Amino acid sequence: MAALWGFDLGGTKIEGIIIDSETNQIISRLRIPTEGDKGYDHVIVQICKLITLLETESGLKPTKIGLGTPGTMDPILNVMKNCNTTALNGKNLKADLESVVGIPFNMSNDANCFAIAETKMGVISKDMPDASVVFGVILGTGVGGGLVVNGKVIGGRQGIGGEWGHNFLDESGGQCYCGKTGCVETIFSGPALERYYHSISGSKQRLKEIVEAYHLGQDTYAVETMQRLFHYFGKAMAVVINIVDPDAIVIGGGVGNINEIYTLGVDEVKKHVFNHRLDTKFYKPLLGDSAGVFGAAFL
Repeated sequence: MAALWGFDLGGTKIEGIIIDSETNQIISRLRIPTEGDKGYDHVIVQICKLITLLETESGLKPTKIGLGTPGTMDPILNVMKNCNTTALNGKNLKADLESVVGIPFNMSNDANCFAIAETKMGVISKDMPDASVVFGVILGTGVGGGLVVNGKVIGGRQGIGGEWGHNFLDESGGQCYCGKTGCVETIFSGPALERYYHSISGSKQRLKEIVEAYHLGQDTYAVETMQRLFHYFGKAMAVVINIVDPDAIVIGGGVGNINEIYTLGVDEVKKHVFNHRLDTKFYKPLLGDSAGVFGAAFL
């Protein structure tokens, strides 16, 4: 049986999946804790443990594995960077895994895995299967993106393909963790929206509560926060469309669950895109938190 093996390496768990390459049906799927606080070598041990568990359950052995990571492998320095599982940073995870396991690993970050999964077996495959360029957006605790062209992830020379969350958007966003000021992520990530609401209202609220207050229409601060989100979403998204002109954009993450992004937010995109109309299709994802591990398999 021809099978695709994918692993999603997260901060708290490692998920592994084996998919039938012809039918996309799941053969086996397991999760174990990452335990990154025990150090880099222990993360390697955990990945190897998961391989063994999947082999035992399925009766299959991998010839190569796709691995989604919480950061990026720098293609020049060949070390991991920007990982929230900090034990990985500065390490050649690909070479170390290949040395221990004895098979090739194809690696990409979680946003790229999200994008390729929704393209191959998610909403794009169902609704727009002829799409040649797809941009996958993560709007959550952070803002990230992945670019898929003709069914392949575009990682780029520096491994930062699709990282629109760290394009400059507006000084009002303030300092970003990356060291720059005014990144997209500082304007409309979930925590950024909560910070903005607090700055104008003096009250700390979770994003869910802010959105609920916006829908009720009785909290002017919530309305202002959401209007600001839609305005800057339009500006930021238009930059991506002007550069790569994708057929479709899929939006994942908690902020992406705000329905008005697909109406009022898209209306704002229309104002800034370099065309007299907007033909780009915007979609909610189908795969949810499964996208990462499915996308890793498709690497």
